[in-house]
Amino acid sequence: MKECLLSEAVLDVVAIGNAIVDVISQENDAFIASRALTKGGMQLIDAQQAEALYADMASGLEISGGSAANTLAGMAALGGKCGFIGQVADDQLGRIFAHDIRALGIRYETEVASDGPPTARCLIMVTPDAQRTMNTFLGASQFLPAAALDLDMIRSARILYLEGYLWDPEQPRAAMRDAIAAAREAGREVAFTLSDAFVIERHREDFISLIDGGMIDILFSNETEICSLAQTQDCENAIARFADKLPTLIVTRSEKGAIAIQNGTRYEVAAAPVERVIDTTGAGDLFAAGFLTGHVRGQDPTTCLTLGAIAAAEVISHYGARPEADLKELAGALLA
Repeated sequence: MKECLLSEAVLDVVAIGNAIVDVISQENDAFIASRALTKGGMQLIDAQQAEALYADMASGLEISGGSAANTLAGMAALGGKCGFIGQVADDQLGRIFAHDIRALGIRYETEVASDGPPTARCLIMVTPDAQRTMNTFLGASQFLPAAALDLDMIRSARILYLEGYLWDPEQPRAAMRDAIAAAREAGREVAFTLSDAFVIERHREDFISLIDGGMIDILFSNETEICSLAQTQDCENAIARFADKLPTLIVTRSEKGAIAIQNGTRYEVAAAPVERVIDTTGAGDLFAAGFLTGHVRGQDPTTCLTLGAIAAAEVISHYGARPEADLKELAGALLA
């Protein structure tokens, strides 16, 4: 690990997350029910389950994904300078992931795992109501060691962005703790996305400890996740529980828009209009992309929320979790 401390930020955001290739197919509700999958949720599966489920899926698309990587893809499309840390194996999907993220102009220099499981993949079934049911085989990504961290790159970014999904495995969890320490030493901000209720159920005490310890500056959550973290069914109570413990708390609410509580002040925006919702995969990831883009440019919270809503609306209007339209054009004057 490099130990060079840089005084000025070179990158906007460095993210640590799962390096995953998404396999997306269109399925009906009967397919979901017959395999006892939780519709609209995400579950971890092993290699054997991944092979069996993949064999049963309809033909689909293979697109590089991963929550934090999707966020960086959105930021890059909006003109951001980003770096990614995440581990792949020396296999076809690993090469696809590395090519795709570098093609976006994102710095990606994590060494390829020379042994162990294959590159991670997420099998995503999209039902006619646009809900996505995700089944993730974490593969090589879950063994990201602390030694793979480029502390120089982490300290060179204004924001360190951490993916909650990757907190689950032991090795990357330890690596992310080291990354937080490095970012803090350099005076950088730390952003964290809760990712999914199942992750919160397993690591609630860890997440609350990070919040109480002042280790998180920006927390991204949806309604379900913030309620799970607070162990309540009342979203407003959940927001109130954490709002004064975080410099910035973001809560997305699907078609109801989004909320930011920043330094005790509440901001709200409506959801951006969408002619037709095709696939909700990546909505939260792209919302974070828009918000963080505005944040690193010094925009006010309402503008940041609006940028997030625009980016999220674009990605749910087509299949896949990476933007297809010109986000800069959609954002227009908001990026000025």
